[in-house]
Amino acid sequence: MCFFRPVLTLLAVFGVLMLSAPSGLAARPNILFILVDDQSAFDLKMYNPKSTLETPNLDKLAKEGMVFDGAYHMGSSMGAVCTPSRHMIMCGRTVWHLPVSPWGAKTSPPNLEQNTMPAVFNRAGYATMRTCKMGNSYEAANKLFTVRRDATKRGGDNESGSTWHGDQVMNYLNERAATKDTERKPFLIDFGFSHPHDTRDGRPELLAKYGATNHTDPNTPPSEHSKQPPLPDNYLAKHPFDNTHIDVRDEVEVSGVWKHRDEASIRNEIGRQYACSENIDIQIGRVLEKLKEMGELENTYIIYTADHGISIGHHGLMGKQNLYQHAWRVPFIVKGPGIQAGSRVEGNIYLLDILATLCDLAGIQAPESNEGTSFKPVLEGQKKVIREVLYGAYAGGSKPGMRTVKQGDWKLVQYEAPDRGVKETQLFNLAVNPEEYLKEHGRKEPLQTNLAADPAHAEKLKEMQALLLSEMRRLEDPWRFANQPGDDLPAPPPPAAKGANKKKGEKKKAEE
Repeated sequence: MCFFRPVLTLLAVFGVLMLSAPSGLAARPNILFILVDDQSAFDLKMYNPKSTLETPNLDKLAKEGMVFDGAYHMGSSMGAVCTPSRHMIMCGRTVWHLPVSPWGAKTSPPNLEQNTMPAVFNRAGYATMRTCKMGNSYEAANKLFTVRRDATKRGGDNESGSTWHGDQVMNYLNERAATKDTERKPFLIDFGFSHPHDTRDGRPELLAKYGATNHTDPNTPPSEHSKQPPLPDNYLAKHPFDNTHIDVRDEVEVSGVWKHRDEASIRNEIGRQYACSENIDIQIGRVLEKLKEMGELENTYIIYTADHGISIGHHGLMGKQNLYQHAWRVPFIVKGPGIQAGSRVEGNIYLLDILATLCDLAGIQAPESNEGTSFKPVLEGQKKVIREVLYGAYAGGSKPGMRTVKQGDWKLVQYEAPDRGVKETQLFNLAVNPEEYLKEHGRKEPLQTNLAADPAHAEKLKEMQALLLSEMRRLEDPWRFANQPGDDLPAPPPPAAKGANKKKGEKKKAEE
């Protein structure tokens, strides 16, 4: 008996370890990461009850998982906001520490792609698969997915639109279903879409549902239709000032709208946006049903988000090159093992936190190059937020451009472009002014406007400006505003002449 007792004890301990060890491949969860292109959180009913967009599969996902009210992309140093956003998602680094940021070679470690999402999960024994648009992304990382089926699909039929992306994941899951259970690795699927980014050529039946047409005449407005979605509450016919990049491609060249901001053009374009978004919802439903059929849904974390928001009429703007909530904030839903159904949190997360979080959920060590913070404690109900202060930047046009900082209900936005004569400041209390109304909206509530010039809020303005400078220093922002210390930063490169060294088509592609 003395001989067998230690052996039995060892076997018992080994059995417990096998059952509890998160590093065992069989115990690791699957991950389905869904990323759409250009979608405001306010498009979805879960964030905006007035929205007429129907997304039954996302609604169900939210009901069974957790909705984040405070999820943001950190910003962009270029007109193509997609590019730095998708770099941040893949590598978990802050906006000024990316290979594509100014002085990126000095602030990014060598061979960073080897510490991106696909590389990390490949090394951990995951099967990795990706489908998404081509371009304005992180090519060095994208090509590391074991299975890659990328193409830009913004058309209105099954082959040229979002159905194609859905088909790629369905085909991959069908191949997986044919594999023996004992041979299956846990999967990480990067399920991306090219829509609802323009050109928003939706499926005909979905366009009709939202009263929209693929308008092609820049000289006339589209037809009005009672089924078209309403204008956003903070709609303006024109933004009240040059925001440092008011002539960016998204503000003047989007097919179907161009420079127009009349009601018919904006409502029609929102209808096109909704038609494309509902088709995305349909594709997500197909994939979730397939995972359920395969018996893999319950062991899968599902994350739904967008690379950034979009304006389409909010504040008289069309694009994502601004720092209002409709462009800076993103939709964010997570469902998976251990997440309380129907829960809702502020979170205060960035998209760059995704890599650290996925590693944490899978029991993988995040790479040393990662600068994001895991929000697993939020998913488990241990915390409501992972940070108190949020920072955002846009420097795709004249410099320094735009910066924002948010703490609690207060949000500061600062604009400066000496070469364009721009110098503006906005201060919002989002508790009473969540739409960020300006005086041009004509609201009667005294706090529902820009409070930056209100003497009653002079101390709050000073406090938020100090907080912004602190964040700019902490994150190594390469520019400063005229009302800030220079901090002995190297002189920023002068703004390039408009269209310099680029053909028109190349410039347009770079900003999309």
